[in-house]
Amino acid sequence: MKKILILGLFVLATIGIQAQGYQVGDDAKDFKLKNVDGKLVSLADYKDAKGFIVIFTCNHCPYSVAYEDRIIEIDKKYKTKGYPVIAINPNDPELYESDSFENMIQRSKEKGFTFPYLIDETQDIYKAFGASKTPHVFILSNAKGKYTVEYIGAIDNNYKDASAVTSTYVETAVDALLANKKPAVTATKAIGCSIKSK
Repeated sequence: MKKILILGLFVLATIGIQAQGYQVGDDAKDFKLKNVDGKLVSLADYKDAKGFIVIFTCNHCPYSVAYEDRIIEIDKKYKTKGYPVIAINPNDPELYESDSFENMIQRSKEKGFTFPYLIDETQDIYKAFGASKTPHVFILSNAKGKYTVEYIGAIDNNYKDASAVTSTYVETAVDALLANKKPAVTATKAIGCSIKSK
């Protein structure tokens, strides 16, 4: 009886892990979220994209703030090569006023974001992806509307100091995909603030 119970708990735990979001190799579903310009944005809007660098981020988290300039640079470097950044704020603004849509608009203008900054109002999208931190990156490849998860995790290995980075996980992964190769590193631990959920 004890063995059956333990096995049952293991099965439940395994199902729970899989239900927490996408794994590398999974197909991601498209979404339609409101951008800071008031327009709805989906992956299908990008007809010529080879893939996407989807980053769950926000206004208030110091880790996200530390990465803002690097995210802009990544977008500038890769959107012309077919891998634009899509930033999504997953936080409930009732829990953090600084993450409200109005403050997202202001932050985007202040920093000169070169990418869409979308609000996940229902919080369904971050849950579907399985994001747990801000920032949390999901790199998707695009094969005629089939979006495959190629990398999940951190942007690089030093959030505090861009000049001290020795592993640029996102850039290395996208460079591999652009060379028609699979990334050597497909998953790293996302370092950041927990997502503020209803």
